[in-house]
Amino acid sequence: MNLSFFDQFASPQLLGIPLILLSLLFPTLLLPSPGGRWITNRLSTLQLWFLQLITKQLMTPLNKPGHKWALILSSLMVFLLLTNLLGLLPYTFTPTTQLSMNMALAFPLWLATLLTGLRNQPSISLGHLLPEGTPTPLIPALILIETTSLLIRPLALGVRLTANLTAGHLLIQLISTATMALLPIMPTISILTASILLLLTILEVAVAMIQAYVFVLLLSLYLQENI
Repeated sequence: MNLSFFDQFASPQLLGIPLILLSLLFPTLLLPSPGGRWITNRLSTLQLWFLQLITKQLMTPLNKPGHKWALILSSLMVFLLLTNLLGLLPYTFTPTTQLSMNMALAFPLWLATLLTGLRNQPSISLGHLLPEGTPTPLIPALILIETTSLLIRPLALGVRLTANLTAGHLLIQLISTATMALLPIMPTISILTASILLLLTILEVAVAMIQAYVFVLLLSLYLQENI
């Protein structure tokens, strides 16, 4: 059976049953289960230090009411980070390459930040649609532009994460295919291509971490505007 480069992004199935739920639950198995003590071993110590670092980075720009979002934002950051990194392993499926899943994460959280602002400070939230000092003839156009930019935020969040991970996976597959094809013909070029593949893999690990951080950071910035 001939496979295309995009078949790696198809949701895996077993007897017609989608296995994407297992892909989503698997990252939680890597986290140590809580025990009776705060610190049980070096792994839990590293986990607590990492969670503290993430929470500090995300909560620093926010005021006191915004700290209520610390749990959900930190959990989302860890989930996206583990999912993106696990997707770089061979013969694995990356759920975050699916636009539907990324939109399912981005849209409800963006809507929650927007509704929070409209409930707590409606005047300030609506004031973001019209910059101060705008000339009168430009008011309708600017309101339309700012409303459009506000509404496409969840789409930008989902598309950014999907596009970056999809492009990285495609590049890795293309270069690895070229490496194997050139090995019996031009071994020297194949070794050079393999070295490029190694560097690209390291870059993709960085991209997986950065994209998870950017996704949650932008959500925290949207929250900052409405708190």
